[in-house]
Parts: sequence; structure tokens; C-alpha cells
Amino acid sequence: MRVCSEASGLLKNARLFARRGLRVSRPVLALVALIALTVFSTSALAETGADIYKAKCSACHAASGAGDTMLGKNLRLRALGSPDVQKQSDQELATIISRGKNRMPAYDRKLSRDQIAAVVQYIRSLKR
Repeated sequence: MRVCSEASGLLKNARLFARRGLRVSRPVLALVALIALTVFSTSALAETGADIYKAKCSACHAASGAGDTMLGKNLRLRALGSPDVQKQSDQELATIISRGKNRMPAYDRKLSRDQIAAVVQYIRSLKR
């Protein structure tokens, strides 16, 4: 959604130039829109597993994945880098993130499959 609004904003700016007497041809407008769409979609896709983890998971699991936050300690969370967690398959971890587990909320409606896969890959990087 953000990508489309940014691209439409650039098109509106191009129309403003045209109103001020600066001629902008349709092919140039199309090129500007295409470049804007490419730039903004790339930046939207550049959100990494680490970024998503930081925004959605670190409050409980801690930035390091150790689960040593106040919430993590109260919930008795295992460290994400521990052998118990790391031995789980990518699919098992993705299912836990999607559906939730115990008091962990489900993220299937908040994150796309690609975002969940990126978080799983980030969890793999926390391996001790």
C-alpha cells in the first residue's frame, strides 16, 4: 500500500509541473512512475528478518534472543539460540510464529509468509 501511495504522490508532483507550464510527456511520466515504484518497492522489501524481529519479537525474546527481558523471564522463554530451539525445522518455527504458542500471539495475520521466513532465518543466526 505504501508503495502505491508514494508512486501516486510522484505522479501528482509531475502533474503540478505540467500545470506550471513545464511540459512533461506521458512516456516521461511513465518512466518516473516506474522508477518510483521500483525504488519504493525495493525499500519495502528490504525489511530484513532482523528488523521484523526487533519490532515484533524483541520485547519478550530480547534483542539477543536470550529471552532475558522481564516478560521473557516471567514466561520462562527458552533462548532462541539454544539447541532445543535450533533443532526445530524451519517449518516448525514458521508454524509457531504463524499460529503462536502458549502465550505467544499468532502472527499469521500480521506478517506475510516471506516475512515469517525472514524471521526464521534471523533466528537461525542466533545459534550459539
